[in-house]
Amino acid sequence: MQLKNPKQLATLQKKYKAAEERFPKKVLICCGPGCLASGAQKISDKFKQVLKDKRIKGFSVEALKETGCHGFCEQGPLVIIEPDGTFYTRVKTKDVEEIIEMSVRKGETIDRLLYSPNGDGQRIQRYHDIDFYRHQDRIALANLGKISQCNIEEYIALGGYQALAKVISSMKPDQIIDEITESGLRGRGGAGFAAGRKWATCRKIESDVRYVICNGDEGDPGAFMDRAIMEGDPHAILEGMVIAAFAVGSSQGYIYVREEYPLAVVNLQKAIEQAEEMGLLGDNILGSDFSFKIRISRGAGAFVCGESSALMKSVAGEVGEPRAKYIRSVVKGLHDQPTVLNNVETLATVPVIINKGADWFKKIGTKKNTGTKAFSLVGKVRNTGLIEVAMGTTLRKIIYDIGGGIIDDRPFKAVQTGGPSGGCLPESQLDLPVDFDSLTEAGSMMGSGGMIVMDDKTCMVDVARYFLGFLVNESCGKCVPCREGLYQLHALTVRVCEGRATEADLEKMEKLSNQVIIGSLCGLGKSGPNPLLSTMKYFREEYLAHIRDKRCPAGVCRELITYEINDKCTGCMACIAVCATHAITGKKGEIHVLNQAKCTKCGACYAVCKHDSVVVS
Repeated sequence: MQLKNPKQLATLQKKYKAAEERFPKKVLICCGPGCLASGAQKISDKFKQVLKDKRIKGFSVEALKETGCHGFCEQGPLVIIEPDGTFYTRVKTKDVEEIIEMSVRKGETIDRLLYSPNGDGQRIQRYHDIDFYRHQDRIALANLGKISQCNIEEYIALGGYQALAKVISSMKPDQIIDEITESGLRGRGGAGFAAGRKWATCRKIESDVRYVICNGDEGDPGAFMDRAIMEGDPHAILEGMVIAAFAVGSSQGYIYVREEYPLAVVNLQKAIEQAEEMGLLGDNILGSDFSFKIRISRGAGAFVCGESSALMKSVAGEVGEPRAKYIRSVVKGLHDQPTVLNNVETLATVPVIINKGADWFKKIGTKKNTGTKAFSLVGKVRNTGLIEVAMGTTLRKIIYDIGGGIIDDRPFKAVQTGGPSGGCLPESQLDLPVDFDSLTEAGSMMGSGGMIVMDDKTCMVDVARYFLGFLVNESCGKCVPCREGLYQLHALTVRVCEGRATEADLEKMEKLSNQVIIGSLCGLGKSGPNPLLSTMKYFREEYLAHIRDKRCPAGVCRELITYEINDKCTGCMACIAVCATHAITGKKGEIHVLNQAKCTKCGACYAVCKHDSVVVS
């Protein structure tokens, strides 16, 4: 059906909304990557089979939704029963018939499947009463977990494409740009550049061709916010792109998706085809004289292609290398034409701002950092997953109220924000508000939104070594400061980890870091020393322990530690079972012995010991 005007879209929305209301009770199955890996598709198939066989009055397979990521990955596979919001965790296929019989047919809850926050028997029935969800403010992630993936009818039923209809029927391009500018929306991809200013500059450049690109590369280890939106709510991205295109005068757009996101590619392509069939994308959108087409461009997994100019070269079929920053992409971007590049989360937020207004958006967050930001919360935190909070929310609230604190109640040590180029912040910074400016001032960065929590068993020197190694491998090598500077910083950090460094090396590392920041061509090199500089700033005593005492306080760096078995050993044989080099010997029930000559210091015995009998010295 080709929609010819906004009124037809409004009529269609009423129709789809009525269709949704036919089934007040619904079963929502999380089919995000985490839950799929745990068997969510088999659970969904089982639901369909049983529902088809049972034929429950007032409920059918149509009321079953395979949604995008619900966010609470730690507890998956997840199943929610609406409208009550009953939240079932770690569901298995064998639970499906019981859920249908008890919760769908009888309206009762199954206590053993409910979420238990402390594992102490306490159960919480509704997801909005769970701290993980209760402390969140969702805008970009609002539809995730509510609608089926790639279902344009459900998206429209919730008000989807109404913002597009509004701008085409009643707004001029300058009005749209003014609204986005007034909202204070800053790019959620990491740099935090004002979206409205970027759009305004692009529109002012005299050119017959302009491009709009969505950056879905998201190469930060542990980050999956953009992935979740592309897979679970692709129409929000398309709507945001079309609005941006209308505002700047573009007729062609691209979504750049990394190769590791195959499901995102499939769902985006389906969404594009659905939108084109309805006249919401392509030629003469909603019967207007405005046309805009979107193509998907697949990246090959190069981390540097998350940088704007490198990304555009990759889209153009060239080697993904950055270019000098004095050439601005809004002036000369893709194919040397004016180009607007925003990331997934930024574009998914645009329709909400158009619908609810800049004033509404500005009330969320802080004065200079309005709205919300999505994060992937991972590491040594109890509740790992995908979250979205108002700008200015403190690290403490994110880690302890939403994340549930540190696993096994171990001491908090650090949190790394901003991906591999981000910084590591200590306990003294837990009350730091999370926004672009505060994180940068503290020596870290927002980045795309990765947040890795670490406990006292983490060696901060080893953390710096790991991320510098990652950046060395991902550097395109075009400019010397990044190519050689990061390599040398990594080599020096390895020296510290191995106990071969001197205190003079620390000064050398700091000076070299500053040169890399000043001389590098793109953001990868300019932010690359952050993990090193931040750990040296906040955890300098650990560096000195490695250098002066030849000791790793966290017991991580192999060259500086020794594993021993003390008299607490119960002879449970667990360490013997995991030792690949047969360095541990002993009989069941007797204290084991560790042969230092055979020990490779892999730490497997330390990890499996439940009696604190394997110690690090």
